[in-house]
Order: sequence, then C-alpha cells, then structure tokens
Amino acid sequence: MRFTVAALGALGFLGGVATAINTIDLKGRHFVDSVTGKEFFIKGVDYQPGGAASVEKGGDPLTDKDKCARDVFLFQKLGINTIRVYSVDPSQNHDECMTLLAAAGIYLVLDVNTPLENQHLNNQEPWTTYTPMYLEHIFGVMDVFSGYDNTLAFLAGNEVIFDPGSAKASPNYVKAVVRDMKAYITNHIHRRIPVGYSNADDLRFRNSLAAYLECGDTGYIDFWGVNSYQWCGKNTFAGSGYDKLVSDYSNYSLPIFFTEYGCNKVRPRIWQEVDALYSDQMTGVFSGGLVYEFTQEPNDYGLVNITSGEDVIILDEFDSLGDAFGKTPKQPTIPSSASNPNRPVNCPAASTLTGITANFTLPTTQGAEYIKDGVDKTKFVKGKFVSSPTLTTTHTVTDSQGKEVTDKTIKEVASISQSPIPDGGIGINIGGGTGTGGSTSGSGSGSSGQKGGAGSAKSVTFGWSLGLIAIGFAVFL
Repeated sequence: MRFTVAALGALGFLGGVATAINTIDLKGRHFVDSVTGKEFFIKGVDYQPGGAASVEKGGDPLTDKDKCARDVFLFQKLGINTIRVYSVDPSQNHDECMTLLAAAGIYLVLDVNTPLENQHLNNQEPWTTYTPMYLEHIFGVMDVFSGYDNTLAFLAGNEVIFDPGSAKASPNYVKAVVRDMKAYITNHIHRRIPVGYSNADDLRFRNSLAAYLECGDTGYIDFWGVNSYQWCGKNTFAGSGYDKLVSDYSNYSLPIFFTEYGCNKVRPRIWQEVDALYSDQMTGVFSGGLVYEFTQEPNDYGLVNITSGEDVIILDEFDSLGDAFGKTPKQPTIPSSASNPNRPVNCPAASTLTGITANFTLPTTQGAEYIKDGVDKTKFVKGKFVSSPTLTTTHTVTDSQGKEVTDKTIKEVASISQSPIPDGGIGINIGGGTGTGGSTSGSGSGSSGQKGGAGSAKSVTFGWSLGLIAIGFAVFL
C-alpha cells in the first residue's frame, strides 16, 4: 500500500492540495522519507488517554473515531507529525482513527506491549513471561498496524531495564524479542517497519545497553529511543546535560530520538529544549522527539484536560509548546560535520558493557509457529484506510482562555487512497531468526540466566510504564 503523490513537507493545508504521507525508511543514523529521500525529524507527543488504568479496563486510544477526531484536530493545531501510543488491542478495529491520523499528516510510533497478562515481559524474571501467547500478541499488533503507511515504527520495549535487577535479568530477552519481531517482518510484513527500544536514561547503563542492542547480526535494533527529563525550566544546552547526551551518542550508528521528554519540575514549562532539539547542536545525532504527554493524568504532565464527558480543555502549556514547535525549521538541517558510523556487526566484549549483564546467548524463540505460519488472520485483521472518514468531532473543545472552539475540522493534508498490500514478508534477513540458545555473532559472551519453566511472575515490575517513572528515578545526571 503506497500513496502516489510527493511527500508531505510541512503540516498545514498546503493550499488545499492533499499530498501523500509516504512511508518512512532508514538511512544510516536518520529516518528518511521513502519517496523524497529527505530526512524525517519526529515532532510529536506521547498519547495514552487514561494511562494504564484505562488499558486495564480495555481502553485503546485508537478505536473511538469521535475521540480520535477530537484529538487529531488538536494534534494538527499543535503542529506535530507523530504520536506515540503505548498500548493497543490488536483484536479491535483501528481503521478510522489511523485514517484520520494519515489525513492529518501524522505518523504513529507504537509500543507492542501492554500491562495486561501475557502481553509484557516481567523484567525481573523474563523467562516466566516470554511465552508463545506473549509473542502472538506482539505479532498480532505488528500484523494489524502494518496495514497503515503512517505506522512509522514499533517499540519492542519501554524501560524494561531500569534497575540492577532488570539490568541483570532482561537484556538478552529484549534482544530476543527484537530478533523475533524482525523474523516476523521477514516472513509476514510487506515492508520494513523499524523496530527499536525506549530506554530509561540512566547513566549506569546509558551507553552499555545502547551498544548491546546495536551490535551483532541477530536481534539488533533499528533505532534507539531515549526517555529524558533533564532539561528543566530555564536552562541551556550545556547546563541541561544535553551536550553530554549528544557526546555520548556521537558515534552511535542508528537513529536516535526522544521517546519521552518534557520535565515538569519547573512550571510553567517553557520548552526551550524544543529549539535545541531541532537545531544543528543536535540534528546530527538526534532525529527529534516526543513530548510526554498529551492528556493530563495523575502525574501532571498533560497538555490538555479531558473531562468526565470526554470533552477537552486546552491548557496553557499546549499553547506554549505549539509556539515552540512553530519556531522550529520546517526541514531541520544536519551539520556537515556530522558523522555516519557503520553499525557494528561484531559485539564488544561483555566485560566492557558495564551496568548490564551483556549476555549474547539468546533464548530460543517461543514464537516459532507464528514466525513460520503467521498469526490468525481472522483474529488479527490487517488494517486499511477508510474512504470517507468523519473529519470533525461531537465533543466540545475549549481553549486555554475558556472559549469554545467552534471549527473543529481536521484539514486533509494527505491523500488516503491506497492499493492492495502484497502477500508475504520482505523476504530478507534484517536480524531476525528463531534462535537455538546459542550465542549471537560477536565477541560477547555470557550464561543464559534462564531458571527453567514458566513459573508465575513474582512482584511484577512491568517493562511498560507509560512514563509513570519519577524524574529522579529515570534520569541520573
């Protein structure tokens, strides 16, 4: 499935002509538009209304077309091109919402885990939850959302590794999940949708985990996500530690972007980091980022309030963030001095990757049946765009001054016509496999750490947090 017109350049109505929302590819350490070849910089927000509590009740933010129209209108008003969603139910229909996002020129970065049973790794004892049922869920999510051209990327995990226990137990299971996802793409997904990981930015394993997931010929990620809350209030590139972030990743070979940012320790948030993120100080290494988060939840990061009646009240920080996004370049430039290192096929010695158990022995996949035959196509129906989406919402939207917004129509800036998706996968090995319990290629080594048997999870700490970490817990600077 591909659109047919030139790529979407900037958000806006573009003189009334609907241009295409092309798929996004990888080129070196940046994302690029698959048609124009121009670098794609993520400018977006994290989006999970109701947080984990809603998910546990069966909530999925991309199934209610009226709520989607409400929020896509606001995404457009904010001036973004991407959202991140942390949890979906792949058995539900997402066609209308994904069509609205596409029509508005907005891409999706999607986590494949949820906090529900059989849909996440227990990061202290991952062998208890790494099961066929877990991988069926992941592959189902991938199969469904591969039907939409505006699915930009999949996240194999969010902060699975965040403390000494998980850093010891989980790295090779995360790498195994990436391997499994890539094997499924090879056999069953028609285009290469990038697979990455979202990391708690902890100095104890910032560099070592990034290097561990980058290397080898099996289970390597396509991009690295950073959850960082270190730029607080009025600050500078150096004072915030952003200079250290850029320096630490200066030789990293893969695309990097903020999967979460937006410190709320100093209010109101003035969004100085937005200017830095899309400037030459960072664009050689970082490909933009996603602000945490769109809706107001108990942890107080929201840009809008959703009322008990599902209406929306825009908060002041929505306006100031929109202003900050509006001042960024429409097409950020990459400095000529930026390097483009090759991805390391040979892994470093495990002993050099401090702070984690750099175990290069990956568990044999628990999803071999699905990797071979695919998931049940009646249970997980591949998504497709609808021809005539409803471009407005019945919900009330009130601006930050208390005035009701009367025109809530989404502007169609991208074509939603599509052609049939070919059967089968991409047919090339991109780091997938089924595993034999043996080591991936490279000089690293380590014992498997498996304790045998499925067992029950004890005191489960989800590798899926919706960013509900405290800043001091996630960032050690």
